Amino acid sequence: MSHDDRLFLVTGATGKTGGGALKLLLEGGHRVRAMVHGEDDRSRALAEAGAEVVVADLHDLDGMTTALQGVTGAYFCHPILPGLVESTVIFAQAATEAGVRSVVNMSQISARREAGSNAARQHWLCERLLDRTDLLTTHIRPTFFAEWLKLWWEMRDGEGYLRLPFGEGRHAPIASADQSRVIAALLLQPEPHNRAAYSLHGPVELNHHDIAKAIATELGHPVHYEPISVEEFSASGLKKGADAHLVQHLSNVAIDYRNGVFSGTNDVVEKIGGRPPLSVADFVRENRADFATSGPRFVPAP
Repeated sequence: MSHDDRLFLVTGATGKTGGGALKLLLEGGHRVRAMVHGEDDRSRALAEAGAEVVVADLHDLDGMTTALQGVTGAYFCHPILPGLVESTVIFAQAATEAGVRSVVNMSQISARREAGSNAARQHWLCERLLDRTDLLTTHIRPTFFAEWLKLWWEMRDGEGYLRLPFGEGRHAPIASADQSRVIAALLLQPEPHNRAAYSLHGPVELNHHDIAKAIATELGHPVHYEPISVEEFSASGLKKGADAHLVQHLSNVAIDYRNGVFSGTNDVVEKIGGRPPLSVADFVRENRADFATSGPRFVPAP
């Protein structure tokens, strides 16, 4: 099979990591099948960009079987919602039947047997399941996305606030664009990375006071990090309508975060993705408009 004959399936094709990887593959002249939940402006934009669009559900065996026909490599990404284990089983079976050669699996840095988060433990189980298939399998385990800063960002009286339950813990925020480059590279050359699990980090490990300072320097106005309790954070999420599975996950990874599970840096993004990852300042500069107003999940002060 020649390079140009390969077909790549991208699940979550309208999302940040999937959409970014899809764009990179198309720009490289590769055939890409974008899997979406339904037809809308986003899916039509993917088709106009050159992707083959297929409507399917990660939890539907017949739909996944159709989506995976003729595919060489796939990016598998499930949202933090119930159903991960079932969808991974369905994907593994359909991919095996279709003769898919490789998969890049979106996991998370907190995935481990003893995780308090149901989602994190399920990711660990799904990694083990995929490792038992004949697929060339690579797991990526990002720390907290830089995009999450926008979700919990509050603008109040001309100043920025991050009210989060992370104590004095530290991490190196990783932008989705950097993850997309890693995903695309792993799809194109899976062999050296078979059965690897890569933690993905930004360039500099920071606590949230440091993150607030970096954002303030870039935006030119005060930004404050206000540590809050896990209980206040969880109650706010439920009040705003967040799924209980997601809230349970976030509550437990907040504790993981305080205990150093999300900390560290490495050179994986640069080595595999081809360039250094964005810093917090870089990310804010590229997304400045999003910091002009409050994000959808900010925790209001009492």
